[in-house]
Amino acid sequence: MYPDSIQNVFQLDIPEKHKVPVVLDSPHSGTIYPESFGSLTPLAILRRAEDMYVDELYDSAPEHGMPFLKALFPRCFIDANRAEEDLDPTMIEGVWEKPLNPGRKTELGIGLIWTKSPPDGKPMYDRKLSIKEVTDRITLYHRPYHKALKQIIDSTLQEFGSVWHIDCHSMPGISNELSPEGPGVQRPDFNLGDREGTTCSPDFTAFCKERLERLGYGVTINEPFKGMELVRRYGIPKQNMNSLQIEISRAIYMDEFSFEKKSQFFQLQKDLGVFLSELSEWAKMKLGS
Repeated sequence: MYPDSIQNVFQLDIPEKHKVPVVLDSPHSGTIYPESFGSLTPLAILRRAEDMYVDELYDSAPEHGMPFLKALFPRCFIDANRAEEDLDPTMIEGVWEKPLNPGRKTELGIGLIWTKSPPDGKPMYDRKLSIKEVTDRITLYHRPYHKALKQIIDSTLQEFGSVWHIDCHSMPGISNELSPEGPGVQRPDFNLGDREGTTCSPDFTAFCKERLERLGYGVTINEPFKGMELVRRYGIPKQNMNSLQIEISRAIYMDEFSFEKKSQFFQLQKDLGVFLSELSEWAKMKLGS
């Protein structure tokens, strides 16, 4: 039913019993930087790209009967929340023969393989990457992560007839040079992304917004982020596959420069445990309706 964890690629936390049709994943909280990375950027700068501590914030998920998949590799090495085609061909040494479709994220330097460093967009490499380097990152990291998530979602759908997937993220409290809205914009506490209502049923988004607001947080929908490849790929409401991206402002739980947790981290962690408990009951209710 569940895929086995792969060292340095992903970890899957499995509930004692899969009680509810809810699946979580955290694609950007990985902290194991491969020796083959070869970036110009110091580690302390690279780490600013991480969705730091998101895996810890939601660590009660298995207690509520929800499997929780976590990437172990860093997003700036290869980004699990991008399509394989969202790649800059000018960063590759040689001719990449597969079809490419670089989008806005690649233009910003944060596509499948990042070319710019946070937060100011300085070059991440002083060289081009070989075809083998790019291929290895895709085949050894990106594809296994997606294969694992698909297996978990498919098995949940088969068992329950419906699945609700939360794609867990965090975002800088204030936008920077790599942000879609440009630098200097204050972010909300939470941002829910359903790609304008196309990746999940409206009641799923509405439930999450209402519960988070009830816990005292400010919540926006599809602003500044609408959701990327993971919710696009696995959110098919007509097939009872619902996928929602949830972004949390790092400013409310950590110091974004020292990386230290604020005292509010533990309250947020507790609140998310309450949120998941309520989501569990909501999902059970939806199955019975």
